[in-house]
Amino acid sequence: MAWPFVLLAVIMLAVVGVLFWGLTAMARGGEYNLRWSNKIMRWRVLLQGLAILVFVGVLLISSV
Repeated sequence: MAWPFVLLAVIMLAVVGVLFWGLTAMARGGEYNLRWSNKIMRWRVLLQGLAILVFVGVLLISSV
């Protein structure tokens, strides 16, 4: 039963990593920010959605 929690933790760490990548891109500014900001935002939204789905799945599995 531990693997869903490990999966959730990995996805949450990925979200934090992409969030810090976005913050770094904004801090750098210039061409790098213009080139990567939308892609980083899309990755963050995708990973957050995946984290929510896994969280709901873990809740459903643990309630059975």
